[in-house]
Amino acid sequence: MHDADRAVSSLEAFRRWFAAYVETESSEIHRIPFTELKGWRFEEPHGNLVHESGKFFSVRGLRVRNAPGAVPEWDQPIIHQPEVGILGILVKEFDGVPHCLMQAKMEPGNHNRVQISPTVQATRSNYTRVHGGRPVPYLDFFRNVSRHQILADVLQSEQGSWFYRKRNRNIIVETRDDVELLDGFYWLSVGQLHALLSSPDLVNMDSRTVMACLPFASPSPSGRWAIDGAPAARRPVEGTSIGAALARSLDPGNGALHSTGSVRNWFTGARAGFTGEAHLMDLGSVRDWQRSDDRISHDHGVFFDVMAVDIQTGSREVSSWTQPMIEARGQGVAAFLVQRIGGVLHVLVRVGSEPGFVDAIELAPTVQCTPENYAVLPAEAVPPFLDEVLHAPADAVRFDTVLSEEGGRFFHTRSRYLIVELPSERELAEPDDFRWLAVHQLSSLVQHSNYLNIQARTLLTCLHSLLGPAGGDRT
Repeated sequence: MHDADRAVSSLEAFRRWFAAYVETESSEIHRIPFTELKGWRFEEPHGNLVHESGKFFSVRGLRVRNAPGAVPEWDQPIIHQPEVGILGILVKEFDGVPHCLMQAKMEPGNHNRVQISPTVQATRSNYTRVHGGRPVPYLDFFRNVSRHQILADVLQSEQGSWFYRKRNRNIIVETRDDVELLDGFYWLSVGQLHALLSSPDLVNMDSRTVMACLPFASPSPSGRWAIDGAPAARRPVEGTSIGAALARSLDPGNGALHSTGSVRNWFTGARAGFTGEAHLMDLGSVRDWQRSDDRISHDHGVFFDVMAVDIQTGSREVSSWTQPMIEARGQGVAAFLVQRIGGVLHVLVRVGSEPGFVDAIELAPTVQCTPENYAVLPAEAVPPFLDEVLHAPADAVRFDTVLSEEGGRFFHTRSRYLIVELPSERELAEPDDFRWLAVHQLSSLVQHSNYLNIQARTLLTCLHSLLGPAGGDRT
């Protein structure tokens, strides 16, 4: 089947297609003890959990020292995956509207099994077929791009609390070629894709990070990029809705509270002054963690566990495998506080340090935490503005959806993503490690590596969804 046979359809048609696909997806995922892992072992004498091929990833220990905040040092397990994977979305125009080729993909960590993923979502070990399985569909569009237009191409981090220096290549490629539409893939307009973000656990983490790189603030020469049919950075400025304020904020000509130069100075200064240290160590030597038959857990039963699963599936490059995963204890919270400043929507971001980051610090949401963890942490560890977010009046909440984190490495791990608007008359002083940024500033920074963390990129994508109804939707 070719692309035109299933392009330019309604969201209702997509939902029917997706539900039918899920009905046919018969994967089974079961927790297993570590002794039932196949191809994995705890190497002696170090205790690291490694794959026999030396590829994929390993679980090692990390020692953190001199960290900022109320907890300056700790040990923990962490995923070490030094290879760079590809997260790619293929774009093609239908009836003048750009559409994204998305995949219904089973990941073993998804609590609902199947979610919407990018066209290509593959580690280097996967796309070089270390597992001996089937090739990754559509990979050639992202590895041989000379005949296509590159809309975005940037290395981005993943969770620095659970990955050690992990980055993926986030790439968006537009083609004019005819594209064979394979089973499990579907064309969605940019607006439709954003509209689906309000559905819990539907658009996966890898899709959200690539979507953050879509060219809203800098439209392509033909001005086609839109959420509701008008180029985002060129829409009229009248109106009092948050969408109107957001549209003004996407236009660099409408200014910002802080100049881009002062923002870079503030951010670079925070990086230059960072004195924390994080070093890989033997997993068997981490303090305050215990290994049992089926998990590695913190002594206080908080933070996360390392566990193992067995996967049986017919919808992936290989039909069965086992692997270790991280399972969070408690649901995360990630939130943007936003406010209209001079009629332009601004986002309150902070400099956030996570021990696995390549550059130690990236821009993070206003609030990013797992509230349950503070039961065993000092009171001063509770982040600023947490109460402001969790107890916001309903009429101030602009976005509120529970979304899954990366299902290839994290088991049933989810976060509540919120966007809360403060009244324009509310005066809120910026703490030293916080700044109000216009949305066009964030959209510019996300085109560069290691500026916005994965949670901030997800929230930026969710923020774009507030521009309007699904563009190009045929209902």
